[in-house]
Amino acid sequence: MLKCRTLWRTLAPLARTSSTVCRQNARRAGLNNGRLPACVPAAHMSTAPAGGGRENQLYVLLVGATCVGGAIYAYRTVKGDSQRYQDRIDEISSRPLKTFTEEPATPTQSEPPAPSPAEPSPPAPDADPADPPSEEPAVEASPQEAAEPAAALIVEEEPPAAEPAEARPGVVAEDEPVIEASPEEAAEPPVVEPEPSPPSEPTPAELTEPVAESEPPAAESAAAEPAEPQLEAVTESGDASPASHKVSSHTPYLLIGGGTASFAAARSIRARDPGARVLIVTDELVPPYMRPPLSKELWFSDDPSVTETLRFKQWNGKERSIYFQPPSFYINAEELGSAENGGVAVLTGKKVVHMDVRGNKIKLDDDTEISYDKCLIATGGVPRNLQVIERAGEEVMKRTTLFRKVEDFKSLDKVSRNVKSITIIGGGFLGSELACALGRRSTESDLEVIQMYPEKGNMGKVLPEYLSNWTTEKVKKEGVKIISEALVKSVVSKDDKLEIQLKDGRLVKTDHIVAAVGLEPNVDLAKSAGLEVDSDFGGFRVNAELQARSNIWVAGDAACFYDIRLGRRRVEHHDHAVVSGRLAGENMTGANKPYWHQSMFWSDLGPDVGYEAIGIVDSSLPTVGVFAKATAKDTPKAATEESGTGIRSESETEHTASSPVASSAPSPTGVQHKDEYGKGVIFYLRDKVVVGIILWNVFNRMPIARKIIKDGEEHADLNEVAKLFNIHDD
Repeated sequence: MLKCRTLWRTLAPLARTSSTVCRQNARRAGLNNGRLPACVPAAHMSTAPAGGGRENQLYVLLVGATCVGGAIYAYRTVKGDSQRYQDRIDEISSRPLKTFTEEPATPTQSEPPAPSPAEPSPPAPDADPADPPSEEPAVEASPQEAAEPAAALIVEEEPPAAEPAEARPGVVAEDEPVIEASPEEAAEPPVVEPEPSPPSEPTPAELTEPVAESEPPAAESAAAEPAEPQLEAVTESGDASPASHKVSSHTPYLLIGGGTASFAAARSIRARDPGARVLIVTDELVPPYMRPPLSKELWFSDDPSVTETLRFKQWNGKERSIYFQPPSFYINAEELGSAENGGVAVLTGKKVVHMDVRGNKIKLDDDTEISYDKCLIATGGVPRNLQVIERAGEEVMKRTTLFRKVEDFKSLDKVSRNVKSITIIGGGFLGSELACALGRRSTESDLEVIQMYPEKGNMGKVLPEYLSNWTTEKVKKEGVKIISEALVKSVVSKDDKLEIQLKDGRLVKTDHIVAAVGLEPNVDLAKSAGLEVDSDFGGFRVNAELQARSNIWVAGDAACFYDIRLGRRRVEHHDHAVVSGRLAGENMTGANKPYWHQSMFWSDLGPDVGYEAIGIVDSSLPTVGVFAKATAKDTPKAATEESGTGIRSESETEHTASSPVASSAPSPTGVQHKDEYGKGVIFYLRDKVVVGIILWNVFNRMPIARKIIKDGEEHADLNEVAKLFNIHDD
């Protein structure tokens, strides 16, 4: 080809010169005859008129020589290609071919084909050990194949069509000889060596997993070289142990926190994306569970092993566990990366200590790094403690419970059975619920239960004063000693007792303290992640879609969101965790929905007194209460029997108000200042608009209350509004 190009460069100028001469001769001849030729194609030099002399002869010779040279070159090229093709066919035909049995192949690594064949000591399980190696046809691996490093991701690689004799290293048929690797392959250890697979028929799960097989029987693994642990080298089959105990280094959906919000988000994600892989990371040692029963129903269980089973009877008599789902609902965290249909995995006992929002990854307390596509922060809160207790020393702290988790319930249950006196500091929801629960237990044992708080009555920051005083008397009847308007000055350990010194001089001696003084949102990740924390309410500031960043959402107690009716808020209740977690999960899958839900909360002072609330319930606001006489069905126990659920928000949040019909019965005017408040509705007002509602022993009416707050209208007569709740019906 190069010779032809050189020849053409030499002859081309001469050809162009000859062509020009021919055209000029033709033009002169036409002018001399008085006309132009009928056809003088400019591109065909051979059509020039006869004559022209030596130049035309030279042109013909050049064109002819070019044609002959091209034909010779084409002939030699075709002949050479045919010869090389035939040589290749002969080479392939001369190789010893091996016949494979039609057996499903076990996926293996695309690395040097000798995890097990490279070691001649463990032969194929069904091969006769007495067969001499010399009878086995050896196939040499190519140098490129021997030098190729082991791949971290294990993918089945089909052999090249031109070399059918190279076998897949993970497949050994029963009636075929074992292929030995080249000495270079045997001498060079691979980076990651999978264990040899048994010759049995692979399961469907094994055929679809791009992962290494589980460890072989002990007789084979003893002779085989142990494989190095790798990040994703796990199997999903239930009868095989994983090849690694490390979780995948990447997960599409990462949920930080193992509470109600995380679980609600996981279910929402899986509902919209059935194949989603969701990883929940929690510092607790148990899967997600509901917290309300820890201070309510569990304390009224008759089962002595309730601290182990964590099962309880709801007020409706049905028994259930505090866990949202049994362990079989989740898949192992090590198997999440290889799960064909996705799933939800819980990584327990791990704490996220650093978050890199730019790199989309987190670091755990064991230095494990996990990257993500989308992340939910649902870290909840941490129980507050009194500074006087924190400064009191280690002995006082050992005998103080900050009630929040399952471990706290188990610990307090054990303490209540072994001590003589327990003092609860705090008069809010949690403190009053624990006081009633322990007070009822005190009637069965010689246990003294004391509750102290700085307010005048129980739940004094929430309930109007008259209702707070009534509640206090109710708690006293449960066997609780009440110390109101109590400000703790100091706590010391003396003579195997804890002495609580109050600022007014009173002294209280007790064996154990339960601090129930509020919750602090867990925003430890804010600094490393560069996320904004609200200075007024605490928690991560999020937009209407619960987003803190484009691929980071926050839900539950740790979210500070904007309420379109009530302004920016942060809510610490079960219903809010359920709804915000569910919405965050939907938005993580592309729903882009705003958070407009008015969450509710409830509290039960035993099976006979309970209330549900929504909106802003603050005793500092003006209130209007409308009450009626209670009946036997106006109790938490009766309400749950009617609704069929023990966690009331599970039914309340699924319904909406639909044109409520007001009761026609006459209603009393204003608050009934009596010793008994059977049932009623308390309205909380701001600028004459209802911003909060408490339903006192009135159940299954929350959608109506939610609609009233959503409308945001000013009502001239709240007695008429109270009729919407049918509190005067028998």
